Amino acid sequence: MKNSLLFIWETAKVVIFALLIVLPIRYFLFQPFMVRGMSMDPNFVDGDYLIVDQISYRFNNPERGEVIVFKYPKDPSKRYIKRVIGLPGEEVVVNSGDVTIEGKMLAEDYLDFEVTPGNMDLLLSDGEYFVLGDNRPSSSDSRKWGVLPEENIIGKVIFRISPFTAFARVESPAY
Repeated sequence: MKNSLLFIWETAKVVIFALLIVLPIRYFLFQPFMVRGMSMDPNFVDGDYLIVDQISYRFNNPERGEVIVFKYPKDPSKRYIKRVIGLPGEEVVVNSGDVTIEGKMLAEDYLDFEVTPGNMDLLLSDGEYFVLGDNRPSSSDSRKWGVLPEENIIGKVIFRISPFTAFARVESPAY
Protein backbone atom coordinates (compact mmCIF):
# COMPACT_ATOMS: atom_id res chain seq x y z
CA MET A 1 0.00 0.00 0.00
CA LYS A 2 2.80 2.40 0.94
CA ASN A 3 4.59 1.72 -2.36
CA SER A 4 1.39 2.43 -4.31
CA LEU A 5 0.87 5.76 -2.55
CA LEU A 6 4.52 6.69 -3.08
CA PHE A 7 4.20 5.84 -6.80
CA ILE A 8 1.03 7.92 -7.12
CA TRP A 9 2.65 10.86 -5.30
CA GLU A 10 5.78 10.72 -7.50
CA THR A 11 3.66 10.50 -10.66
CA ALA A 12 1.53 13.44 -9.54
CA LYS A 13 4.68 15.52 -8.88
CA VAL A 14 6.00 14.80 -12.38
CA VAL A 15 2.64 15.68 -13.99
CA ILE A 16 2.33 18.93 -11.98
CA PHE A 17 5.92 19.91 -12.75
CA ALA A 18 5.40 19.21 -16.47
CA LEU A 19 2.20 21.27 -16.52
CA LEU A 20 3.94 24.17 -14.77
CA ILE A 21 6.51 24.21 -17.56
CA VAL A 22 4.39 23.37 -20.62
CA LEU A 23 1.26 25.46 -20.01
CA PRO A 24 2.98 28.88 -19.76
CA ILE A 25 5.07 28.10 -22.85
CA ARG A 26 1.97 27.00 -24.79
CA TYR A 27 -0.24 29.93 -23.80
CA PHE A 28 2.25 32.81 -23.66
CA LEU A 29 5.26 32.02 -25.85
CA PHE A 30 4.70 29.46 -28.62
CA GLN A 31 1.55 27.91 -30.04
CA PRO A 32 1.00 25.12 -32.55
CA PHE A 33 -1.13 25.84 -35.61
CA MET A 34 -2.36 23.54 -38.37
CA VAL A 35 -3.00 24.98 -41.83
CA ARG A 36 -6.49 24.33 -43.15
CA GLY A 37 -7.37 25.18 -46.73
CA MET A 38 -5.56 26.40 -49.84
CA SER A 39 -5.18 30.14 -49.20
CA MET A 40 -1.40 29.95 -48.64
CA ASP A 41 -0.55 27.41 -51.40
CA PRO A 42 2.13 26.64 -52.50
CA ASN A 43 4.14 27.98 -49.55
CA PHE A 44 1.94 26.45 -46.84
CA VAL A 45 -0.43 23.62 -47.68
CA ASP A 46 -3.40 21.99 -46.01
CA GLY A 47 -2.14 19.91 -43.08
CA ASP A 48 1.15 21.73 -42.48
CA TYR A 49 1.87 21.90 -38.76
CA LEU A 50 3.44 25.22 -37.72
CA ILE A 51 4.85 26.84 -34.59
CA VAL A 52 3.68 30.40 -33.93
CA ASP A 53 5.77 32.86 -31.89
CA GLN A 54 3.32 34.73 -29.65
CA ILE A 55 5.82 36.92 -27.78
CA SER A 56 7.75 38.83 -30.48
CA TYR A 57 4.90 41.20 -31.27
CA ARG A 58 4.79 42.34 -27.65
CA PHE A 59 8.16 44.00 -28.32
CA ASN A 60 8.13 44.58 -32.10
CA ASN A 61 5.51 45.31 -34.73
CA PRO A 62 4.72 42.94 -37.60
CA GLU A 63 6.80 43.55 -40.71
CA ARG A 64 5.89 43.26 -44.36
CA GLY A 65 6.27 39.72 -45.66
CA GLU A 66 5.88 37.96 -42.31
CA VAL A 67 3.39 35.12 -42.20
CA ILE A 68 1.06 35.56 -39.24
CA VAL A 69 -1.75 33.76 -37.49
CA PHE A 70 -4.63 35.88 -36.26
CA LYS A 71 -8.23 35.88 -35.09
CA TYR A 72 -10.53 36.38 -38.07
CA PRO A 73 -12.06 39.87 -37.58
CA LYS A 74 -15.58 38.75 -38.50
CA ASP A 75 -15.49 35.68 -36.20
CA PRO A 76 -12.71 35.80 -33.55
CA SER A 77 -13.24 32.11 -32.73
CA LYS A 78 -11.62 31.26 -36.10
CA ARG A 79 -7.87 31.41 -36.74
CA TYR A 80 -6.46 32.47 -40.13
CA ILE A 81 -2.96 32.44 -41.61
CA LYS A 82 -1.92 35.16 -44.10
CA ARG A 83 1.07 37.26 -45.13
CA VAL A 84 1.46 40.88 -43.95
CA ILE A 85 1.44 43.16 -46.99
CA GLY A 86 0.42 46.64 -45.79
CA LEU A 87 1.53 48.33 -42.56
CA PRO A 88 -0.20 51.05 -40.51
CA GLY A 89 -0.27 54.42 -42.27
CA GLU A 90 0.49 53.03 -45.73
CA GLU A 91 -1.53 53.26 -48.92
CA VAL A 92 -2.17 49.85 -50.49
CA VAL A 93 -3.33 49.55 -54.10
CA VAL A 94 -4.30 46.21 -55.64
CA ASN A 95 -4.78 46.37 -59.39
CA SER A 96 -5.26 43.18 -61.45
CA GLY A 97 -2.33 41.20 -60.14
CA ASP A 98 -0.11 44.02 -58.95
CA VAL A 99 0.20 45.19 -55.34
CA THR A 100 1.58 48.67 -54.84
CA ILE A 101 2.60 50.10 -51.45
CA GLU A 102 3.11 53.85 -51.22
CA GLY A 103 3.47 54.02 -55.02
CA LYS A 104 6.09 51.23 -55.22
CA MET A 105 5.17 47.89 -56.79
CA LEU A 106 5.76 44.94 -54.47
CA ALA A 107 8.00 42.21 -55.92
CA GLU A 108 6.41 38.97 -54.70
CA ASP A 109 8.67 36.20 -56.00
CA TYR A 110 7.15 33.68 -53.56
CA LEU A 111 3.83 33.68 -55.47
CA ASP A 112 2.89 30.97 -57.96
CA PHE A 113 0.14 32.53 -60.10
CA GLU A 114 -0.42 35.23 -62.68
CA VAL A 115 -3.52 37.25 -61.75
CA THR A 116 -4.83 38.70 -58.49
CA PRO A 117 -8.57 39.19 -58.81
CA GLY A 118 -10.03 42.51 -57.76
CA ASN A 119 -8.95 46.11 -57.52
CA MET A 120 -8.82 48.32 -54.47
CA ASP A 121 -7.16 51.41 -53.03
CA LEU A 122 -6.91 51.64 -49.25
CA LEU A 123 -5.20 53.90 -46.70
CA LEU A 124 -4.41 52.04 -43.48
CA SER A 125 -4.89 53.76 -40.12
CA ASP A 126 -2.83 53.23 -36.96
CA GLY A 127 -3.12 49.65 -35.73
CA GLU A 128 -4.41 48.34 -39.08
CA TYR A 129 -2.72 45.79 -41.34
CA PHE A 130 -3.47 44.58 -44.85
CA VAL A 131 -2.97 40.82 -45.21
CA LEU A 132 -3.16 38.54 -48.25
CA GLY A 133 -2.99 34.81 -48.81
CA ASP A 134 -0.24 33.52 -51.09
CA ASN A 135 -2.84 31.77 -53.25
CA ARG A 136 -4.59 35.02 -54.15
CA PRO A 137 -7.32 33.60 -56.42
CA SER A 138 -8.49 31.26 -53.59
CA SER A 139 -7.87 33.39 -50.51
CA SER A 140 -10.32 35.11 -48.19
CA ASP A 141 -8.22 38.03 -47.01
CA SER A 142 -8.17 41.83 -46.58
CA ARG A 143 -9.50 42.27 -50.12
CA LYS A 144 -12.74 40.59 -49.06
CA TRP A 145 -13.24 41.37 -45.36
CA GLY A 146 -11.16 44.51 -44.82
CA VAL A 147 -8.22 45.46 -42.66
CA LEU A 148 -6.81 43.37 -39.82
CA PRO A 149 -6.82 45.14 -36.44
CA GLU A 150 -3.51 44.77 -34.58
CA GLU A 151 -5.27 43.34 -31.51
CA ASN A 152 -6.38 40.30 -33.55
CA ILE A 153 -2.80 39.22 -34.30
CA ILE A 154 -1.75 36.12 -32.35
CA GLY A 155 1.82 35.83 -33.62
CA LYS A 156 4.16 35.10 -36.47
CA VAL A 157 4.91 31.71 -37.94
CA ILE A 158 8.50 30.74 -37.14
CA PHE A 159 8.75 27.00 -37.93
CA ARG A 160 7.08 24.42 -40.12
CA ILE A 161 7.49 21.13 -38.26
CA SER A 162 5.26 18.83 -40.27
CA PRO A 163 5.44 17.24 -42.72
CA PHE A 164 8.91 16.34 -41.52
CA THR A 165 10.33 16.51 -45.06
CA ALA A 166 9.41 20.21 -45.10
CA PHE A 167 10.78 20.99 -41.60
CA ALA A 168 12.24 24.50 -41.78
CA ARG A 169 12.44 27.90 -40.20
CA VAL A 170 9.97 30.26 -41.91
CA GLU A 171 11.76 33.27 -43.37
CA SER A 172 10.19 36.50 -44.62
CA PRO A 173 10.97 37.63 -48.16
CA ALA A 174 13.18 40.65 -48.71
CA TYR A 175 11.27 43.32 -50.63
